[in-house]
Amino acid sequence: MTDIRAVVFKMRGGIWTALFLAVWFLAEPPGAYRSFFGLLLVLLGQLLRFWAAGCITRYRGEHVGAARLTTWGPYGVVRNPLYGGNWLIGAGWGVFAGWKALLLFVLSFWVLYCAIIVPYEEEYLSKTFGDAYARYHAGTGRFLPRGISQDRLRGPFDFSVLWRSERHSFYVTLAGTLLLLFFVR
Repeated sequence: MTDIRAVVFKMRGGIWTALFLAVWFLAEPPGAYRSFFGLLLVLLGQLLRFWAAGCITRYRGEHVGAARLTTWGPYGVVRNPLYGGNWLIGAGWGVFAGWKALLLFVLSFWVLYCAIIVPYEEEYLSKTFGDAYARYHAGTGRFLPRGISQDRLRGPFDFSVLWRSERHSFYVTLAGTLLLLFFVR
């Protein structure tokens, strides 16, 4: 199973693109209500991704890796804020596109991220950071918060890492959102 997880992790960007294309293919014209709520979810998701990306030193790679265990900022709230941001963005796209696309996205996200990618990363983090990760894991929810304290929100933030690592994701999010808003069949 680890080999499958490694392949899916490596291909996660392409899989995300394929998932977007499936959502776009199923899309129906959104209307004002769905456009507003879809855009709100996409915006919240991208802001969460910006915050998370600026708190880590190593980002984007074909293999799981971490220079340090990040437990502050959005990582002090949930263990997977980047993927939480993806969920909000994808759910926003699903809201734009309609219930069939939203259902496809939610089911696909659960299989890909919750069952394959995140457990693969957690296995690596557990082996690499041992007891420190075990304590972090026990006190921090995977995607939903478990008790938030002010001191867990504070920590280093690096704008250069943010720009270097997140601009590609931002452009993809922007392009996908514009396609759904203005170019639905």
